[in-house]
Amino acid sequence: TRQAIEYCMAFNIPSSVGHLLGRIMTNLSRAMRFFTFVSFALLAIVPAAQAQEKASATAIPEPTTINYSDPWIYRGTDIPHDEDWLFGELDNGLRYAVRRNFAPPGQASIRIRIDAGALHEDEDERGFAHLLEHLSFRESAYLQDGQAIPTWQRLGARFGSDTNAITTATQTVYMLDLPDADRTKLDETMRLLSGMIRLPTLSEENLATELPIVLSELRDSGGPQRRIGDTMQALFYQGQRLGNRTFAGTADSLVTATSQAVRDFHARWYRPENTVIAIAGDGPPEAYAALIERYFSDWSPEGETTPEPDFGVPVAPPGVDPANPVGEVRVLVEPDLPRSFTWATLRPWEEVVDNLEYNRGLMITMVAENIINRRLESRAREGASYLYAAVEQTDISRSVDGTFVYVGPLGDDWQGAVHDVRAVIEDAIAEPPSEEEIAREIAFIDVIFADRLEQSINIPGRESADEVVNAVDIREAVASPETFLEVFRGMRDRFTPAAVHEHTIKLFEGTVSRGLYVTPQIGEGSEEEVRLALVEPVEADGSVRTARGNLDFADLPPIGEPAQAVSMEPLGIQDIDRIDYANGVSALVWKTDNEPGRITVRVRFGSGVRGFSADQAAYISIGEMALVGSGFGEVGETDLEYLMNGRKLAFQFAVENGVFAFEAETRPEDLADQLYLFAAKLGNPSWPAAPVERARAALTLGYESHNSDPISVLSRDLEWLVNNRDGRFATATPGQVDQLTPERFQQVWAPLLRQGPVEVIVFGDVNRKDAVDALSRTFGALPPREPIPDEALSRQITFPSGQSSPELLYHHGEADQAAAVVVWELGGGSGDLSESRQVEVLADVFSNRLLDELREQEGSAYSPFVVSNWPVDLEQGGRMLAIAQVPPAIVPRYFEMVDAIAVDLATNGPTEDDLQRVTEPNRQFLNRAVHGSGFWLNLVEGATAEPGRLDSIGSIMDDLVEVTPAQLRGLAQKYLVEEGTFRLAILPEGQQLASGTAGASGGR
Repeated sequence: TRQAIEYCMAFNIPSSVGHLLGRIMTNLSRAMRFFTFVSFALLAIVPAAQAQEKASATAIPEPTTINYSDPWIYRGTDIPHDEDWLFGELDNGLRYAVRRNFAPPGQASIRIRIDAGALHEDEDERGFAHLLEHLSFRESAYLQDGQAIPTWQRLGARFGSDTNAITTATQTVYMLDLPDADRTKLDETMRLLSGMIRLPTLSEENLATELPIVLSELRDSGGPQRRIGDTMQALFYQGQRLGNRTFAGTADSLVTATSQAVRDFHARWYRPENTVIAIAGDGPPEAYAALIERYFSDWSPEGETTPEPDFGVPVAPPGVDPANPVGEVRVLVEPDLPRSFTWATLRPWEEVVDNLEYNRGLMITMVAENIINRRLESRAREGASYLYAAVEQTDISRSVDGTFVYVGPLGDDWQGAVHDVRAVIEDAIAEPPSEEEIAREIAFIDVIFADRLEQSINIPGRESADEVVNAVDIREAVASPETFLEVFRGMRDRFTPAAVHEHTIKLFEGTVSRGLYVTPQIGEGSEEEVRLALVEPVEADGSVRTARGNLDFADLPPIGEPAQAVSMEPLGIQDIDRIDYANGVSALVWKTDNEPGRITVRVRFGSGVRGFSADQAAYISIGEMALVGSGFGEVGETDLEYLMNGRKLAFQFAVENGVFAFEAETRPEDLADQLYLFAAKLGNPSWPAAPVERARAALTLGYESHNSDPISVLSRDLEWLVNNRDGRFATATPGQVDQLTPERFQQVWAPLLRQGPVEVIVFGDVNRKDAVDALSRTFGALPPREPIPDEALSRQITFPSGQSSPELLYHHGEADQAAAVVVWELGGGSGDLSESRQVEVLADVFSNRLLDELREQEGSAYSPFVVSNWPVDLEQGGRMLAIAQVPPAIVPRYFEMVDAIAVDLATNGPTEDDLQRVTEPNRQFLNRAVHGSGFWLNLVEGATAEPGRLDSIGSIMDDLVEVTPAQLRGLAQKYLVEEGTFRLAILPEGQQLASGTAGASGGR
């Protein structure tokens, strides 16, 4: 490894690659069982290494604008400089921040921030900031019309995940994560980006082309959720620019936009003094600075800088009691949404001096907020009249410093819910918290900060670049993980009950409070009743403020008698070891060197959806919501929180079609406890009623929201329909939920936890001996596993057939919203994983074609997509889906378009450019992913039961990168046939397909 790292240093290759090359060199001297891995790893690594070697010959101009002594972001603050960042300023006022970031290897994350968003728009410009973002991608000085996305794809960047932009109230940010970022690519990238920012082609022709896409995004975002957001914005921020400014703007202002008006907006705000560039990448930061100088130093716009408009401050109406300043309130009726109540205490936003003392205050406030939220959650578990409640202090768009309270009432007793939440808050205001409560939150936060420091080497470049952008947006500095932890640990004596109490009181002091009640029932609440609910006196509720002491894993009974493994042997991939126990448990353990302090644990067991009959289907959703919270043994949901506090433990649970899965990310010192947590759930589950009853309430309250818009209908019914109306995939109706009982929940789930072999995967910074010992005490100590019943194994997943016309479903939302879906049946199982990967490439090619036609050519959909799913644990159930949200009149045209693309792919196959736009991002993804244990975890999972899964690892590069047009044409002929498709349209209630085509109506 040392020789490999020295080699990398000599040739400017990332040292993280050196660690991997070192492991490869070591493995080459081992048995030939590693041959498959080495072949694939070299395929993945060599292109990146060659690119870096080629790049090293390119001369790097010496940057002249880096300010080492007085970085602009730290002026006026005593926060220690994060030495990984270099900061500079160009003569024209543009500021930048650059750093070396080793994760992911070879990548550079670029962010260009313009200090202009929706709040900078005049009244007749509403939506212009977002429109300009789109037009900058449309065409610019060095990019032809519509070529930005294909260009980045050819350079290896995926659209959406690696290439994107975002417009907010206060900024527009252009984002690019460029893989394999050698200096040639970087130079070209910065040239192209400079043209997008400085010289977009803002012609009438481009405006006419892009405007329908922007309007389709505005259309797709319509509906009850946007009405709630717009109402809340107008209510809470009345009198401020934020009160009527959203990033999407208005149709009226957009349709009247002219190219000259957009050019004026660009000239006013897209200026170097309003621009910050952040680059975090696996290369010399000085090289990044030099490229910024090269392409942005001569940017010299005309005219003077335009001052930022006054965003305004919250103002209380006349006559409001300063002691309880409840101002305006609203009641909004949304028949398809559950009840919700939000109120906010608002204060003027003020630009702060971001120094250490200010951050110490934020940390005390964080503890105060956590204590209140933990009490609110405890009160909900113990029978409050609300399903959820939370308090959050946040700064909004440099306009408001607010404390927001969110409440989800149970049933129609919304006054009782508000009263219960206010009573808990009133108690927090009335009396200081206990030292025990404070200590608990300190331990919780300390783990977060300590883990962030330990994981700093693996913080992705995109996170680092985003951190600078976000700090600039709120006018604050950045701090290293070391600084966060040092400041937090250095102020332990500041977290006194009196100090936390003082910050608690300040959370609920402000200029004005405003409230919004959303209800499905007309006449259920008046504005006067809402006001009364916020001003009437409440008695403090201290019933949940008493901490119960620290519960420790040492206090818990053993899982069983520790058992030694019956076999331990290399898996044959990487340095992964396979460990088998006599009780039906197998484990895969792999120690990695490039993820310090991080361990991923995944537990796969049982039958998944196969284990349920159709009449038990509702218990799937209940289990996903209630099983973890039900605890184990004598440990309930609240006890779990105490048990996990001060540790890095988690408990994610998923029901997949063929298996159940637990998953968590932990650290070496907590691995044994994490394994105990999972094993105890299998070996000694408990069955309290409260989590089940709470899950029932959540399912009932949220059901009607599935009617609110096309996408919500899809989320409810799509899986049910494409699996041939199999009841196991149906969303439980309120009537079905009413029939669920805690007793029946136990009867259904208890045997499922006992059935089937168990596979435990432990990858990361693992001490192998400690891991094996912990496995023997936990999973090895479980009782022998019961077999999965033949009845479950025989249940099949079938595809609908015999469809003569599209299935029609209806939503209650906007009259201009519809969705359309085409589904093809694929295969399943691990017997042909190579084909499953090639189908992924086919789906991506199809997705690009659909995006180009539906969005770029017709402007009728904002983000259509095609995705494939090939279940490895089942021999059937694979699907490819093409989904788009479109106007109702376009639905028939959408089906025609999908058919035409399918026929062309089956007849002619993809073009070379089609393939490059998919396979090059795949190549770069593999180059990055191969360095993380999660990539290998996903490859080898299930191998203890099906060792044949390992045989396909060596073909990954061929399948995802070297696949040929002829192979994809063959797959299109095999799967994309009209007779095998299922079609679904979701239309506004009362409408039919524009062509008059009749369809079966359905839905639940």
